[in-house]
Amino acid sequence: MSMSGGTDDGEPMMEMNTTPLIDVMLVLLIMFIITIPVATHAVNIDLPAPQPPTNVPPPKHDKNKVSITPSNEITWNNTVITDGQLVSLLQETLKIKPEPELQFQPDPSAPYDTAAKVLNIIKGSGVSAFGFVGNEQFASFGKAADAPPAKQ
Repeated sequence: MSMSGGTDDGEPMMEMNTTPLIDVMLVLLIMFIITIPVATHAVNIDLPAPQPPTNVPPPKHDKNKVSITPSNEITWNNTVITDGQLVSLLQETLKIKPEPELQFQPDPSAPYDTAAKVLNIIKGSGVSAFGFVGNEQFASFGKAADAPPAKQ
C-alpha cells in the first residue's frame, strides 16, 4: 500500500502530516467565532428629556346629574323634568365646549324600566362625557355581610 507521493520501499516519508495542524486551526477558528461580540444594528440617539405638555385643557368642572327617584320621576340637578325636557337639556349640553360631564345615579329602588328608558335617551343624544355615580352602594350587595346574623 502506498501513500500519495511515497513509495513502499521502506524509506521514511518526507511529507509533513497536516492533520493535527488542520485540527488546531479549526479549534482556533471556533474560539475566535465564539469570542467575537454579536454585531447589533442599534443606532444610539440622544433624545431630549420629556417635558409635560403646556397646552393641557382645563379639567371639566361642569357636571350635570340625572337621577331617578323611587316614585318614577326623572330629575336633572335635583329638578323634576319630563322625557322631552331631558332630550332638550342633553342637546343644549352638547353645544357647550368642553362638554360637561353627565352623571347618572338612579335610586336603588327606582323602576328598572325608567332607568332603561333614560339610558336609551342618553345614548341616543350622543353624549360622550358620561358616567355612573353611586355604584359603590352595590359593591357589598349579596355578600355574607348583608345576610342576617345566624341564630345560635
